[in-house]
Amino acid sequence: MDTLKTIPVAAPQMGEEEKAAVMAVLESGQLAQGPVVEAFEREFARWCGVEHAVAVNSGTAALHLVMLAHGIKEGDEVITSPFTFVASANAALFAGARPVFVDIEPLTFCLDPERVEAAITPRTRAIMPVDLYGHAAAIPELREIADRHGVLLIEDACQAHGAAIGDRRAGALGVSATFSFYPTKNMTTAEGGMVTTDDAGVARQVSVLRQHGASERYHHDVLGYNFRMTEIAAAIGRAQLAKLDRFNERRRRNASVLDEGLAGIDGVVTPRERQGYRHVYHQYTVRIARDRDGFQRRLGELGVGSAVHYELPVHRQPLYIGLGYGNVSMPEADRAAAEVLSLPVHPALSDADLDRIVESVRQAASTS
Repeated sequence: MDTLKTIPVAAPQMGEEEKAAVMAVLESGQLAQGPVVEAFEREFARWCGVEHAVAVNSGTAALHLVMLAHGIKEGDEVITSPFTFVASANAALFAGARPVFVDIEPLTFCLDPERVEAAITPRTRAIMPVDLYGHAAAIPELREIADRHGVLLIEDACQAHGAAIGDRRAGALGVSATFSFYPTKNMTTAEGGMVTTDDAGVARQVSVLRQHGASERYHHDVLGYNFRMTEIAAAIGRAQLAKLDRFNERRRRNASVLDEGLAGIDGVVTPRERQGYRHVYHQYTVRIARDRDGFQRRLGELGVGSAVHYELPVHRQPLYIGLGYGNVSMPEADRAAAEVLSLPVHPALSDADLDRIVESVRQAASTS
C-alpha cells in the first residue's frame, strides 16, 4: 500500500465549466468587479434564501466588513468560539472590539449555548458562532439568547456552504452571515468571500466599504477598503455554485461510508450530526483519543493525507496571549485541539479510496 499515491485531504474540483467561464471573462476585457460579480451575488443570495449577498475578495474581508457594517466599534465585545481559524476572532479586533471566547460543545465543536449567557456583559454587541467543519452551530438557542439580551447574532458560515437547520440554510440563520471561497472549501472562487443578509442597509454598507467607501465612482463617503471580488473569481464561483448541491451530497455520502467503516474502532470517535441539522462535511473530523500526532504520522506512511484543524486554539495563539488572553480557560477547545484529525471526504474520492482510508485508519489504530 505504501507504493500507492497519497489520498489528499482536500482536492478542489475544477472542470470544463470553470475553464470556459474564466475564458469568457478574459475575452470580455472586463476583469474587475462587474456584471459577473453581480450575477454571482444574485445567484448566491437566492441559493442561500436571503435578500442580499455582497461579494468580496476573501472570507476574512467578509468578516471584517460585516463587523463594520453593523457598527461594531472600539469598546464593544463580540462573543465567539476559541476553536476556529483565527480570522473569526480577528474580525472583532479589526473593528476595534474585543473578542470574548466561550467554550465549545464536545460533539459538534461549535459554540456551546449553555455557556454563552454567562459571558454577556453591558458591552456585548454581538454573538458570532462559527459553523465549524460544515455543521451549523446551535443557532436556535443562540438566537433566543441574543434576542433576549438585545444583541446581534452574526453567523460565521465560512465553512458551511449548504449546511442547514431544518429547511433554512447556513447564511440565512443570523441577521447577517459570512462565507469563504478558499480553495479547500465546499465550493471555491480560488479566493473570495461573501456577506449574506436580509438587511438592505447592511448590504449597502458592505458594498460601499469594499470599494474604498465609494457610494458612486470617485465619491468616497467613508473610509473603506479595496476588498472587491474580481470577475474571474465570480465566474469560477458561478460554475461552482451550480455544482455545490451535488458536491455536498457526495461529501455526505462519503461521510456515511466512513461512519460505517470506522464504527467501533477503539480510540477513534467519528463526527456527529445533531438531529434536524444537515452537516455538509467541509471536514470529516474524528477524535483520536491517544497519540493523535503519532496516529497521523502512521496514516501518512500508509498513503492517507490528513490535517489538524486546529492544533492551537485562538486563545492560545501568541497574538492573543500578548493581548492578555493568557489566563483564559477553555478546556473543551484545548481537548479538541489535542485530539482532532480531519480525514479525506472530498467529492473526488472513489469507493476504493474510501475503503483504503478505512483500512488505513484501522491499521493506524491497531499500532497505537
